[in-house]
Amino acid sequence: MAVRSIEKGEAAAEPIRKAHPTTKIEVWELDMLSYPSVCAFAQRCSTLPRLDVAILNAGIGSGPASKINKATGHEETIQVNYLSTALLSILLLPTLSPKNPTGAPGRLTIVGSGTALFSTFPNHTADPLLPSFNTPFSGTVASGERYAVSKLLVMMLVYQLSQAISADRVIINTVEPGLTSGTQLHRDFSSGGKVFMSLLKSVAAKTPEQAAYTYIDAVAVQGQESHGCFVMFWQVCA
Repeated sequence: MAVRSIEKGEAAAEPIRKAHPTTKIEVWELDMLSYPSVCAFAQRCSTLPRLDVAILNAGIGSGPASKINKATGHEETIQVNYLSTALLSILLLPTLSPKNPTGAPGRLTIVGSGTALFSTFPNHTADPLLPSFNTPFSGTVASGERYAVSKLLVMMLVYQLSQAISADRVIINTVEPGLTSGTQLHRDFSSGGKVFMSLLKSVAAKTPEQAAYTYIDAVAVQGQESHGCFVMFWQVCA
């Protein structure tokens, strides 16, 4: 389990250990706002005898105003949801690729969002593109667009990675779990935004267990036909 807070990670791991006492669960530190942390985590993974599956779940939704990550100079939603996710994905590919050429392919699933389908991507013609995401923004609409475009970039990443590495080596896809309760995705929202999201989750959200089913489907049920694709409602969307 990769976590920002080892203390919180251990608290989450403990009931799983009790339920499955023969399973070894380790909690490793990973801060997606820090490139050195991402690199250190990937290096630690490379020391494993093998790595069969990686599910990249880290994500944030920006609050009423944008925040610049002091360590990298990038807006935090783009930093976590795309830039650090892209870096970690690329660094994990050699470890996920089977050592035996005839072995089963590794699996890399990045958690996406159907909101990507509604992104207007207003800065798509910017050149260079990435610095254009650092322009300050504020307001609910702008915040929602930033989250949506960060997930659209994830779709593009998954497609491009699928062109660079064969599905015989690593099957790469992205999955839509749907709105899920019990997460801190909206922790930076304004008080009014938090109330709205709380009410929305109370009537429309999946439980964490239900959302986890979508992860398992994407990473263990869907096959090579999902390579480079978006999995939504249990279906592979090209």
